[in-house]
Amino acid sequence: MSTMIALLLVLSALTGCAGETLINVKSALPDPPAEAIAYSVELEIYEETVRDGDGTALAECSYELPVLNVALEDGSVLQRAASEEQERALAAAETFNARFAQWRTNPGTLAEAAREDQAFRNESGLEPVAYTDDLSCTVYQTERLISVSGVYCTYTGGAHPNSILMSWNFDLDSGTFFEPDFLEEDGRLKEFVAAELVRQAEEDALENGLAPGDYLWPDYESILADWTNYAVSFDEEGMTVGFSPYELACYAAGPQVFRLTYDQLRPHLGQHGRAVLGLEDGGGQAAD
Repeated sequence: MSTMIALLLVLSALTGCAGETLINVKSALPDPPAEAIAYSVELEIYEETVRDGDGTALAECSYELPVLNVALEDGSVLQRAASEEQERALAAAETFNARFAQWRTNPGTLAEAAREDQAFRNESGLEPVAYTDDLSCTVYQTERLISVSGVYCTYTGGAHPNSILMSWNFDLDSGTFFEPDFLEEDGRLKEFVAAELVRQAEEDALENGLAPGDYLWPDYESILADWTNYAVSFDEEGMTVGFSPYELACYAAGPQVFRLTYDQLRPHLGQHGRAVLGLEDGGGQAAD
């Protein structure tokens, strides 16, 4: 009996050693490589004309809509997730695309407003006017950032079309849109940019032969201090802040657009902001 007990103890010890060896070997294996997932943005044209029952055009719309696609290493488009990383990538694309898909509902809304206007014009003996809507976009993309700048033009029968500068900035890492405040940690960026915008705006006014208060709205400094709520976008050179006609000056002055380089911005960014913009630790240029 003692012999059997001794044999069982030996076998148990060997089993334990074998299990420990397997665990150690497994833990010694390198982590699997990160999945190769590629993001790409394409501009798709969406056009629609809405007509009244008699064939009269009510609304004519044309939009350049950014669409985010996700592809695997072999170039195939990812449609169903097979891992957490793929699931995160598809969720990011869904969030991005949902923001721009909303534009596809604009023609119907615009047509309803045009239909009411047409009725008024018919009663007043005025010439009917078709409402028009147009969005043109440009896209800047890095491994971490997608920045879309847009010009939205709409005409609803007034003295002239109205144009509005727009922007959307998207962090691929978190899968969310963000505002410029997201790039700073202590408010230094907002203060620095506001001061630089005032300097550039006053310089532009003087170049046009006018005092800043005559060329711009009298409260231009307060407007510029609120720059994060206007059109802010990024490209290879740096950041653009745009104010649509009427926002900073009269319509005749046109849009007011200001640029800051990454070298100017970098000292005022938080660590997270530098990461989102892809700035090198030792330099001031955006990473490729």
